[in-house]
Amino acid sequence: MTAPAAKVAARELLMPRRTVCVFSGGMDSTTLLYQLFDAGDEVLAVSFDYGQRHRKELEFAARTAARLEIEHRITDISAVSGLLQGNALTSGSVAVPHGHYQDESMRVTVVPNRNMIMMAIAGGYAVARGCDRLAVAVHAGDHAVYPDCRPEFIRNFEAALRSGNYEPVAVYAPFTGWTKTDIVRLGLKLGIDYERDTWSCYEGGAEPCGRCGTCVERAEALAAAAG
Repeated sequence: MTAPAAKVAARELLMPRRTVCVFSGGMDSTTLLYQLFDAGDEVLAVSFDYGQRHRKELEFAARTAARLEIEHRITDISAVSGLLQGNALTSGSVAVPHGHYQDESMRVTVVPNRNMIMMAIAGGYAVARGCDRLAVAVHAGDHAVYPDCRPEFIRNFEAALRSGNYEPVAVYAPFTGWTKTDIVRLGLKLGIDYERDTWSCYEGGAEPCGRCGTCVERAEALAAAAG
């Protein structure tokens, strides 16, 4: 974790808030959830069934939220998957690519506007529940492949959220300048058991495949954080 990033994270977490957290059940959002919980925020977690290949992450998300006694909702927006075809996460006919996220082949895992759709719904939920911010766990390692994980998207979305509502809701995205390893190091300090608490594999089998981009990234981050 870089020094500026650490200072920003510390400063923004000084005051507990009422926060909606977009919570997939993967490593990044679980670390963010624990960070908010540890800071004393009143956290409302929201997960999305968007017609993805499997529900394993959602099952992990539900168990983690129950363990922390955090209010959690799984919202079914799977009807949109019929409009968002041509990618490996919502189209059964498209194979999940193997390899690292930097590979060109990983572009097939991009679900069009996935973050925008989820954040728009979660932002409305935050307004409806009287929350003052929306937390998302996008990080620097996603920038190369996923346009809606880039800092400019987060800034533009926050401006749209503020201009589209009477109530000001800030977007809290503390990991935009962090690597996956930075996130895992924070999670380990917070006591996260990543094997117990999170699921990353795109394949959704009984055990992680170890070959898809998210499995490769997960293994690299865990190894680097332990080193």
